Amino acid sequence: MKILILRFSSIGDIVLTTPVIRCLKQQLEGVEIHYCTKRRYRELIVHNPYIDKCHYLDDSLPQLVSQLRSEQYDVIIDLHNNLRTNLIKHLLGKRAFTVNKINIQKWLYVRFKVDAMPPVHVVDRYMDTIKGLGVTNDGKGLDHFIAADEHIPMSQLPYTHQSSYVAYAMGGQHETKHLPVDRMIELCRKIGRPIVLLGDQHDHETGELIRHELGDTLIYNACGLFTINQSASLVKQAQVVFSHDTGLMHIAAAFKKSIVSIWGSTTPQLGMYPYKTRHLIVENRNLSCRPCSKIGHERCPLGHFKCMNELQFTFDSAFIWDSQKQDQY
Repeated sequence: MKILILRFSSIGDIVLTTPVIRCLKQQLEGVEIHYCTKRRYRELIVHNPYIDKCHYLDDSLPQLVSQLRSEQYDVIIDLHNNLRTNLIKHLLGKRAFTVNKINIQKWLYVRFKVDAMPPVHVVDRYMDTIKGLGVTNDGKGLDHFIAADEHIPMSQLPYTHQSSYVAYAMGGQHETKHLPVDRMIELCRKIGRPIVLLGDQHDHETGELIRHELGDTLIYNACGLFTINQSASLVKQAQVVFSHDTGLMHIAAAFKKSIVSIWGSTTPQLGMYPYKTRHLIVENRNLSCRPCSKIGHERCPLGHFKCMNELQFTFDSAFIWDSQKQDQY
């Protein structure tokens, strides 16, 4: 059997599809797995040993369809379910399994705060998509694979961070999914241990503000300095990971790190919380306006941003620092 998996974006969503890839490969004898995503996310799939061939969307959808048609797939698994993936399925004309995005339940939850969301993680909804193939969830969680030359040794970090550090994935695609800079400073001060700040080049300036306020002994600003997989290697070596609702949070879950996840305009009930790893959720549950979006906004629709501005940094220190404490999923 030759199977094509479709998922075009983004970092976290692609990482969340990895149990599907692994379970298909391990449970279907002789299966050949192909995966198609945007080229910018190549790092997330190229080293996955369960993927036999990668395909990438560049500028031309017709060119991609022509390439995929030549592969003569038996089955297509659509884990994105948008206009583009539905068009690809139509043009290829093969048997397809498509994820249920439960858009009605999400709309009711976000628009009217009617919580009709099933208590099911998005990974389990992805796995439900392939149950017709007789494939079941092996319960092993997420995968993420890094090549040896992408590993950043701790010896490359400042001396103050070489023995132990906390990773803080401070980025976020939308403004309402991450703390304002003054609250980031407050959180880093509360953590009180050497911290590596992780994000892309757009986060570097904010990271510099934090470093300037708290000093080089506490803060190493790695935002924009490393690739996705190099940043992932720093996540893997961290003692603990603090993260907003962002892609590195799911990479941290793939490495079974202890995670403190910080939530603003989105909520864990949308099914994207850390999967199969020890984690704590920090959120403001006393607001009737949350969630205001499935994916976040560029600014608070009501102008007050209370979900982050009034967030209390209360977490169980023993849970965070004691690696022997019982796992909580």
